[in-house]
Amino acid sequence: MLSKYKDLIKNSDSNSVSPQISSNKESRSAVIGADVKIKGDVISKEDIVIAGKVTGIVQAKSHHIHISDTGILNADITGNIVSIEGSVKGNIVGLENVIITSTGNVLGNIECPRLSLEDGAKFKGSIEMNPLDVTASISHVKANRAASEPEKPDTRAS
Repeated sequence: MLSKYKDLIKNSDSNSVSPQISSNKESRSAVIGADVKIKGDVISKEDIVIAGKVTGIVQAKSHHIHISDTGILNADITGNIVSIEGSVKGNIVGLENVIITSTGNVLGNIECPRLSLEDGAKFKGSIEMNPLDVTASISHVKANRAASEPEKPDTRAS
């Protein structure tokens, strides 16, 4: 499964520009190259491969999000399948599956019905696995994020 994304990254590193156009929606993938830095929200309606740096939120709820070995994320991630070869600092929601490969490094909480940790994978955080309630996982991450934001002081006069 991951070899498909390694080929995409390899092709994106070449000097020639040849966009991959396909009529099959399942084979479409967006690629964020190794020299790209994004601050903000990345919301995709197709598979996404991240080889660069992203700070913010990454969402592709019905699709695969792949973090390559050069990918560095300081972001909350929500995807159908999330596979990590690089470094992620943030919470992860995998609606179907989360895979942390031997080169992956994750600091954050994971919510998913299935999780794979390969030998050598680094992970620090909590894991919540509830295969029956994946939509609650998304709202749970949003609630945790809102709770972690500092409260604004009450400025009303008494």
